[in-house]
Amino acid sequence: MSRSYGDLCGVARGLDVVGERWALLVVRDLLLGPKRFSDLLGGLPGVSPNVLSQRLRELAEHGVIRRRDLGPPARVHLYELTERGRGLEPVLLELGRWGSHAPPPPEGVFGIDSLLLGIKAGFDPARAADLRGVYEFRVGADTYLAEVADDAVKVSRGSATGRPDAALTVDADTLRAVCDHRMTVDDATRSGLMCLDGEEGAQQRILDLLLTPFTPNR
Repeated sequence: MSRSYGDLCGVARGLDVVGERWALLVVRDLLLGPKRFSDLLGGLPGVSPNVLSQRLRELAEHGVIRRRDLGPPARVHLYELTERGRGLEPVLLELGRWGSHAPPPPEGVFGIDSLLLGIKAGFDPARAADLRGVYEFRVGADTYLAEVADDAVKVSRGSATGRPDAALTVDADTLRAVCDHRMTVDDATRSGLMCLDGEEGAQQRILDLLLTPFTPNR
């Protein structure tokens, strides 16, 4: 980036790298794994292709992200975080916790990545033993994996190598409605809009993982 705060403070130097509009949201949308340009564009309503291209270029120049070419026959370009970029995860999770107390925009929509990152933001390490397991969230055509072990939870795009302890299958709009408390889990499952697979205790654990960050007065 050509602009700089000209300040030696680490906060200012960090903002020199990720302080431009959309930059941190690009990083947020890559926290769960690589994405194509079109996927990033679709997940950031309001950003133009030109601005997104510029942010990707700037973040790559600063070593925050890199482009990976899958080559023939796919000829697909993926954008992914570098180790330096992944270092922003705790910053973004804490910023998300802080920002969740601000008034929401009147027409805002939760991105699916943001909803599932809420699992990490709302995770209580003291409950890890009670939530231990491998869980799949199948949202439309995408699958996300949550793994709870020791005192941490890992969330990423992808499927379990074996059979998950529990799986939740749902479309994006229903998932948003359940997390926003506009629809109950019981209503969603009775109507067939949401399906839970796995042993009963594991089904309850996957719901606890998902809904804890969106439960008032937790």
